[in-house]
Amino acid sequence: MVISLKLKSLLAVILLSGFSAAATEKNVDGNNVIEGPYLGQKLPGLIPELFAPGIVSTEEHQETVVTFLPDMTELSFTRFSGENRKPTLFVMQNQNNRWSRKSVLPADEKKYAQRFHPALSEMKSHDVFKDIPITGFTVSAKGTYYFYFIDFERDGIGHMSYSRRINGKYETPIKMNKAINTGKYIAHPFIAPDESYLMWDAEKEGESTPDIFISFRQKDGSWGTAINMGDKINTAAYDQRPRVTPDGKYLFFYKGDKNFREDGSIYFLGNPYWVDAQIIETLRPKA
Repeated sequence: MVISLKLKSLLAVILLSGFSAAATEKNVDGNNVIEGPYLGQKLPGLIPELFAPGIVSTEEHQETVVTFLPDMTELSFTRFSGENRKPTLFVMQNQNNRWSRKSVLPADEKKYAQRFHPALSEMKSHDVFKDIPITGFTVSAKGTYYFYFIDFERDGIGHMSYSRRINGKYETPIKMNKAINTGKYIAHPFIAPDESYLMWDAEKEGESTPDIFISFRQKDGSWGTAINMGDKINTAAYDQRPRVTPDGKYLFFYKGDKNFREDGSIYFLGNPYWVDAQIIETLRPKA
């Protein structure tokens, strides 16, 4: 029997609403638990799947892409709900192969979120970045920063740059080439830990919504031509925020679109999707 996403969402509200601080211990002890890796979800193949419908993904809210801690024992996502699209941080914790919601006080959300997403202030603590208007960044295993700037007042004009850590200090940032810096709203990069590939999203000329792109590092150290990740991932909607799980097995990304209220104002609905990370290798140019 197929259960609709709406029904799953209702069940999830009942489930998640029971995850108070007092209920967490009950969940760990075996009541109302979610067992198995990745919230017990059936693992996807090379066709993207909605992630954890009814537990994470809902029809009536907007949920951001899922992020795992490096040891895969916790994951987080943000849900935007209500008329004002109020953001709420959700954290799920895995203990003894059982998932339960971890209570995070509203006052601690910002600090806790930094466990999953390093704060820009951490990057800005290095003198070379202090005066650069950075919108967001990603960092490789050896500490290379890949970061971007978007001028929202100039219709998304911006670019991506990088800076390597050399002899304990960060070099003057280097603007990336046209393979990366083409289009508008160039954003949300993810650098492979070994820097063998870079993913990001952008609006190309003639398009009004972003697609996800990937570039592979060439033998000479340069970055190859941007490759659109294809219609299995990219659609007419907003396809954004790619990232690979710390174990390297799955690619997560966000898919959503605009909606309009009766007064004409805009809000977004969207959810995280996931797909086998092998899809990256299918795009890698043959040697």
